[in-house]
Amino acid sequence: MKVLMIFDQTQAGLGGKESPDLKMGGKPMPIGSCNMFEKTLKDMGGTICATLWCGDGTFAEDPDTNAKKFAAMVKKINPDVVICGPCFNYGNYAMMAAKTAETINAHLDVPAFAIMSQECEKAINEFKDKVTILKMPKKGGTGLPQALTVMCELAKALVEKTDTSAIIAEHAYH
Repeated sequence: MKVLMIFDQTQAGLGGKESPDLKMGGKPMPIGSCNMFEKTLKDMGGTICATLWCGDGTFAEDPDTNAKKFAAMVKKINPDVVICGPCFNYGNYAMMAAKTAETINAHLDVPAFAIMSQECEKAINEFKDKVTILKMPKKGGTGLPQALTVMCELAKALVEKTDTSAIIAEHAYH
């Protein structure tokens, strides 16, 4: 299972709130916060084939075009699944993740989903009926290992084309 991650500047390890203007880019390897769940993914037979990133401010300048640019990059890399997140409680990143997952699902035959905390209500309310958004705790919240395990389980189920309804019913926003 080849997994592609989409991060903002913070999760990519390329800056924090002071770097929202980071240009879109990518590397054919896991970077940034991938270390939080890479072992779990490997235990499930997955590897991170690439990490793409964009500053949340850069993305917000033209969300439609930037989501399509991400989709074009995903098409070239051809992963089995795309995970947009984990966004924690970063609202701007959550908007980027949900919009990107929606665009990938609309234009490619590669499943994509997002994962964020309930504090990202703007993104959740706008996109929960258009794309799967898994629940997770805010940064520093409890339950992170479990949420990241569920994230990996959903990725695996999507790749294997097994029934995801139980995972979504229990762990996604509705």
